[in-house]
Amino acid sequence: MPTIQEPGDAIIKMVKTTICGTDLHILKGDVASCKPGRILGHEGVGTIEAVGSAVTSFRKGDRVLISCISSCGKCSYCRRGMYSHCTTGGWILGNTIDGTQAEYVRTPHADTSLYPIPAGSDEEALVMLSDILPTGFECGVLNGKVAPGSTVAIVGAGPIGLAALLTAQFYSPAEIIMIDLDENRLEVARKFGATATINSTDGHAMQAVLKMTAERGVDTAIEAVGIPATFEICQQIIAPGGTIANIGVHGTKVDLHLELLWDRNISITTRLVDTVSTQMLLNVVKSGKINAKQLITHHFKFSEILDAYETFAHAANTKALKVIISA
Repeated sequence: MPTIQEPGDAIIKMVKTTICGTDLHILKGDVASCKPGRILGHEGVGTIEAVGSAVTSFRKGDRVLISCISSCGKCSYCRRGMYSHCTTGGWILGNTIDGTQAEYVRTPHADTSLYPIPAGSDEEALVMLSDILPTGFECGVLNGKVAPGSTVAIVGAGPIGLAALLTAQFYSPAEIIMIDLDENRLEVARKFGATATINSTDGHAMQAVLKMTAERGVDTAIEAVGIPATFEICQQIIAPGGTIANIGVHGTKVDLHLELLWDRNISITTRLVDTVSTQMLLNVVKSGKINAKQLITHHFKFSEILDAYETFAHAANTKALKVIISA
């Protein structure tokens, strides 16, 4: 049972949480800041159990959405909208402090890191707003400079790639090409609005994209996996003047082919989600413009969390996208 440690803290009784691909990266040893013994998880909704003396926007009993990023709102990074680099927050839940995959969680900077849940909202859908939808939108769509009439390729049709697919459609690109090894996920991508899909199992994704784009390549290539092979594809398919937007968590080095890209006016962007778009996305989900619940494929209880991890980690066999874990 966590306790209040700072005046801005809140203790939240978890109602629903989920597992992120980043949690799997942690288990593989890709995130050095997360030490053994840590309670994982940085997403979910719950009910406030207690608040610190400095918390003014929330009180016991409030239902809240927990942001994956904790922000003080006052430091130099927060004042620039870079909440992910908050000097006393950032991505700390389930990383450097205990996270949301437990019955209770302590959330620092509650006033600026929690969102009240509107009455009548579907709380399972809102779990997708803790991390996955803001990450796909900010790190992929915004950083990738997706524009009306442009051509977009998303490499990786897992949950985060599908979140980028859903939010890219805000800007009416002419084409959204999804690339993945898993035919089931590509089928889901087509249902979610992809205009074309490529199964890259044969190693010929570059040739397929160039054929689709009259040998030009794509204006935006979004890397949504976090392995060298997928970043390699992005470099192969980007058009002159295009943008490669990295979302994936990379635990091993990747090659940057400047010998091929040096003269092509390419931009490469990296980012940890800042959750500056959460309120906007909350409004979009509430209005029904995006059906966030379609990302959810499996349900578990807290007592079944190991089964949830097993299901999520073997998505090729289980066809899992996002799993919901309920109290």
